[in-house]
Amino acid sequence: MYQITIYTDGAARNNPGPGGYGVILEWNGKRKELSAGYRYTTNNRMELWAVIAGLQALSKPHCQIKIYSDSKYVVDAVEKKWLDNWIKKGFKGKKNEDLWRLYHAISRSHDIKFQWIKGHNEIADNERCDMLATQAADGPNLLIDEVYEKTMAKDHPSLG
Repeated sequence: MYQITIYTDGAARNNPGPGGYGVILEWNGKRKELSAGYRYTTNNRMELWAVIAGLQALSKPHCQIKIYSDSKYVVDAVEKKWLDNWIKKGFKGKKNEDLWRLYHAISRSHDIKFQWIKGHNEIADNERCDMLATQAADGPNLLIDEVYEKTMAKDHPSLG
């Protein structure tokens, strides 16, 4: 079984606003960094997108994965089994259903453990992910978080 370490972080300016995520994958002495920016999104969506992007980057199934995140929202949803309950209840009243369903589908082929780490606490890989996320949020050619923008268009006509 492949052992992989993933560090993740997400950011959104003005929350909601321009956002981005940063990811570091480490395995067998190798390292890969990922990031992307979105024109209008939330911090929680970017935190979750970071995890999803890290998992989507894996080419092998059945990996043993340790994910480090400073997002209590993401870590607790998985580790405290909130996500299982949300799925059973059809996500009634919960946000980010699209991303949680995508995470759930991808995660099922791996053995994943989350570890919460305090953000901005001089953990080098977390700090690097933060830098990747904020640079992506501030970058050109931002992607469109289509599901989020579609749900927000009624409140923000410029997104339509």
